[in-house]
Amino acid sequence: MDIKNFISNLPEFLETEQILAPWELTINLKKIIEKILPLLGTEFKVSDGIAIHKSVSVESGVTFKKPFIAMQNCRIGANAYFREGVFLDKSVNIGPSSEIKSSIICAETAIAHLNYIGNSIIGQKVNFEGGSIAANHYNERADKKILVKYKNTVIDTGVEKFGALVGDNSRIGANAVLSPGTILEKNSIVKRLELIEQL
Repeated sequence: MDIKNFISNLPEFLETEQILAPWELTINLKKIIEKILPLLGTEFKVSDGIAIHKSVSVESGVTFKKPFIAMQNCRIGANAYFREGVFLDKSVNIGPSSEIKSSIICAETAIAHLNYIGNSIIGQKVNFEGGSIAANHYNERADKKILVKYKNTVIDTGVEKFGALVGDNSRIGANAVLSPGTILEKNSIVKRLELIEQL
């Protein structure tokens, strides 16, 4: 499964990575971000594994756990929480009190208020309305291993933490839930309150 089929222009640093499966990318994201940090220019403020471009707007009460990178012109709302390796591409908007974990959010995507995005790769110009979730763990199952269904093929990811791969220009409605292992093609629409179950 090639991520480039879902996201037209991946963040530049990913072009050099030989990781094709999205769950492999999210597993290795901390190490990948740590490799990028020393290469960032003087237009970034870098401190203890946190790199924020000088053009980024950060409201009060935001928590950053290293490693973290925010590229140009991002806007981060009050009390947002970033943990265990997050990369925000250019002009990403993160709403107040949202939590992002081990994820890549591509350019010009908006994650509204009170959202959770876990172990996911979110394409360009995607919109998550308020309260929507990309769940990354099967709490309710005895066997927590995540299987992905793609083009009528079931793929064993071999991991217990993977959220979603969301293609460019998709729209996720308010209070919708993407179950672990969700794969959404470009231009997908998820209705408000809808539950996406892959398997």
